[in-house]
Amino acid sequence: MKIFDVHVHVQPWTMVNADALAMIAEDPAHANAKDILSSPDHLLRYLDENGVEKICCINYVSPDVMGFTREVNDWIANFTRDHRDRLVPVGSVNPLHEMDVRAEINRVLDLGIGMIKIHPPHQLFAPNAYRGELWQLAEVYRECEVRGVPVMFHTGTSVFPRARNVFADPMPVDDVAIDFPKLKIILAHAGRPLYGETSLFLTRRHANVYIDLSGIPPKSLPKYFPRLAQVADKVLWGTDWPSMGVVSLRKNIDELRSLNLGEEIEQKVFWDNAAKLF
Repeated sequence: MKIFDVHVHVQPWTMVNADALAMIAEDPAHANAKDILSSPDHLLRYLDENGVEKICCINYVSPDVMGFTREVNDWIANFTRDHRDRLVPVGSVNPLHEMDVRAEINRVLDLGIGMIKIHPPHQLFAPNAYRGELWQLAEVYRECEVRGVPVMFHTGTSVFPRARNVFADPMPVDDVAIDFPKLKIILAHAGRPLYGETSLFLTRRHANVYIDLSGIPPKSLPKYFPRLAQVADKVLWGTDWPSMGVVSLRKNIDELRSLNLGEEIEQKVFWDNAAKLF
């Protein structure tokens, strides 16, 4: 069975703020991540060892919380350039740090970026902020809708210093789904740990809203997302590696299979749904 992991952090770690990097480095699971992520060849070898065919390489612009600047878009475009069949470059436009959002989203997508990531607690704005003063945010959604490029929203809390968890609730994505009905929307982390029911509601309400399971230990899915089987057509596999607590891609894959959801559901979650969406 092919595996498509839609949530792997392949980022320029030299950009990460010292306090955020210190939190990441405390996790023993990250001992070998730096070498694996040092080159596309090393990363592809790791994917082969873990039985993973394709991944989305997550990046987003968050100078205030994480340290990532708009240069992450060019970095990931270059990193994935020769391997787009397996490595989907993910980028971002932060309207709080751009004078001309329309020009920047077009520039970013012209690099070949295959998905845009919005991280409200780390980028410090709500997904529906375009309905107020941050009106330029709508340019991001509009251009992605036209081009058929998915937009992934971080949902749920963050423990990183300076993260603003007032933006953790996914309910503002309801506005985005209404105003941009053809935009492909992914709710990363299924709202964990506080907003699982909200994420499920949005997924069931809107035809254009999907969920990824990244950041949730698979053995905890019955607790955080007990109705997975009911929306199996709209659930995407993701690990969040190498985030805290995620030991390896293979370990998470094996733990999901241990839930005995059945081959039909596993096929949809591990590959079919993401393959259709991308």
